[in-house]
Amino acid sequence: MATVGRVLSGEGITEYPGKLTPFVTITCIVAAMGGLIFGYDIGISGGVTSMDSFLEKFFRDVYKTKILNSTKNQYCQYDSQILTMFTSSLYLAALVSSLIASTVTRKLGHRPSMLLGGMFFCSGAIINGFATAVWMLILGRLLLRFGIGFTNQSVPLYVSEMAPYRYRGGLNLFFQLSITIGILIANVVNYFTSKIKGGWGWRLSLGGAIIPALIITSGSIILPDTPNSMIERGQDPHEEAKIQLRRVRGVEDVEQEFQDLVAASEASKQFKHPWKNLVQRKHRPHLCMAILIPFFQQLTGINAIMFYAPLFFNSIGFESESSLMSAVITGSWNVLATVVSIYGIDRWGRRYLFFMGGIQMLICQAIVAGEIGAIFGVNGMVDELPKWYAFVVVLCICNYVGGFAWSWGPLGWLVPSEIFPLEIRSAAQSVNVSVNMFFTFAMAQLFMTMLCHMKFGLFIFFAFWVCVMTLFICFFLPETKGIPIEEMIKVWKNHWYWSRFVTQNDSQIGGLEMREGRRQQVISTVTPSLDVVYEIRTY
Repeated sequence: MATVGRVLSGEGITEYPGKLTPFVTITCIVAAMGGLIFGYDIGISGGVTSMDSFLEKFFRDVYKTKILNSTKNQYCQYDSQILTMFTSSLYLAALVSSLIASTVTRKLGHRPSMLLGGMFFCSGAIINGFATAVWMLILGRLLLRFGIGFTNQSVPLYVSEMAPYRYRGGLNLFFQLSITIGILIANVVNYFTSKIKGGWGWRLSLGGAIIPALIITSGSIILPDTPNSMIERGQDPHEEAKIQLRRVRGVEDVEQEFQDLVAASEASKQFKHPWKNLVQRKHRPHLCMAILIPFFQQLTGINAIMFYAPLFFNSIGFESESSLMSAVITGSWNVLATVVSIYGIDRWGRRYLFFMGGIQMLICQAIVAGEIGAIFGVNGMVDELPKWYAFVVVLCICNYVGGFAWSWGPLGWLVPSEIFPLEIRSAAQSVNVSVNMFFTFAMAQLFMTMLCHMKFGLFIFFAFWVCVMTLFICFFLPETKGIPIEEMIKVWKNHWYWSRFVTQNDSQIGGLEMREGRRQQVISTVTPSLDVVYEIRTY
């Protein structure tokens, strides 16, 4: 399958030769498997904390509340800040690790960052598997998050730089697919380890995280470096980077693209303070998207549901084994919906998926709120559940998860990576990841308490925010499908609102914002076009 990257010259459009080769496809898939550790960690937490043997050993107050029936309020069975800290604590480390990982990736390349991520995750998995006290659990979780922070920072960038322009969206979503597969695997592992007699199955669940960690660790050793990273790090001679570029593009004629990459690397070194550039008026759209998209993504409530799926199902009347099986079912649906997203992302467009996913989540949240409210009311007590209840709740939760998995899930990571120009890319991506991790921590820490106090109204709360974020997409996010990144600035110039910040006089050249009056001079003295730089850097 042949594809090209477009270059905006002074007069018209030229094209870079290239194709989607088996080498690039396999490389991107292997790298994207770094998402397995993130997904496994998300899925394993809720299942483990629903196991009585685990609760009895580490969280006895929660165990007594659940087993000894000290409360009959189903909503408040798991309302424990210490218990939720077990899940949420790792996202505190993410605020630090995302910043560190950004520097490591820029200075040393993607592969060392992936390797460090895998090693951190291995260490955390071992500590959790042999934990004998709560502090060991928290320490292990922090190490896991450092590992996830490194891989989440480096893997998407690696895949973007390796992938051909036309297939950038689809190949990037393999990372999200790996996350959903990791969640599903964790749910299946929890289901079977919960049946182990002797009450030590939770150790296998937590220690099993070492397997996806070894996958990304070994993958980081065998994966090739990207031409972009080789040039950016000043690897000498550049001839090695050119050879790698030929291998990646699958053609011999890469001279023009290679020269543009070299010129872009030299130009980007002029910017010593990306954080100052980020707050400039012309980058207001990028900064807003870097903050609001991850903020809205977490207020869908999805991560809270995925973290605590077994606890949630148990809280609304399911038996322990049934709650674990329900988590397996929702995890499977999550994977299938992500496959739909991979198929449609470069066909239907980003805005279409945002709209349809938002409407689907809104409907499902409204139905779930009504069902839980009708059965449990405001006191959380019920003598006997109707037979239809379990089927309808699981069906609605599955469709709710599916709506997220083919919209806000993958697009919450993809869209920001498409819109950040080169000179603010590292800073903007750090903001994006940090905001995402902070609100993930907040939702994970507060979800069970919110369920206890807001009861079925919690889903009304999430539904309200889904309405807000869908309207935000409708009015403020332009369509980015099929738009070369070097031309992305035109999207903001022509937008009804953002055009007041990005004027017609601003031009993106080589990831540098320059005035149109200087544009032709730069093109004629440096390279046929530097506009392509950011696009190439995110192939």
